Amino acid sequence: MALTGDKAPDDDSLTESGLAVGPSPEAAGRVLLLACGALAHEVLALKRLNGWDHLDLQCLPAKLHLYPEKITEEVVRVVEARRGDYDAIHVLYADCGTGGQLQAACDRLGVEMIAGPHCYSFFEGNDAFAAHADSEFTAFYLTDFLVRQFDAFVWKPMGLDRHPELRDMYFGNYTKLVYQAQIDDPALDARARDCAARLGLAYERRFTGYGDLAGFMADAARG
Repeated sequence: MALTGDKAPDDDSLTESGLAVGPSPEAAGRVLLLACGALAHEVLALKRLNGWDHLDLQCLPAKLHLYPEKITEEVVRVVEARRGDYDAIHVLYADCGTGGQLQAACDRLGVEMIAGPHCYSFFEGNDAFAAHADSEFTAFYLTDFLVRQFDAFVWKPMGLDRHPELRDMYFGNYTKLVYQAQIDDPALDARARDCAARLGLAYERRFTGYGDLAGFMADAARG
């Protein structure tokens, strides 16, 4: 799906097809952000808040997170196809289960990539997340996007829609669900609480805002 203005498409489209951006009318000084579809709303919000009109956004389908072995090859494909159209490309993926392969590919291509093991870490701030990682290894994390897409990314892929009795096998070693809220939205909070109840987990809401994503985008905007 192509981007029109600064309005992201619906979450189902971001999950299945991502977000395409057409050639810029004036490429000079423009920067491409290549991101996971799960980050589209946050990236576009930061663009609007800061007036970063020279940043273009292209998103790969969020469902790639169900197949992390495919993320690196897709990022490489887009960078190689689009690098002639932009002064710079910045990759808004953390390692995301690629086992260091994505970082190695970005280093080889000479493009910047946001630091962190996954988006849960950079949304909270990598330093803050690392400080309590050892005490939260039984936590299950959701972001705004994953709360909205809980069925598509958790419930159905794990077969819990067909076999709810498998819940304890999958989540028996977890103790709580941590909802990392990027925005204050009571409706999302209620949905996150319901996700925790469906998984049989204690619930914690943790407001993170945009975390390290904001700083990474500010650096990209400055060039």
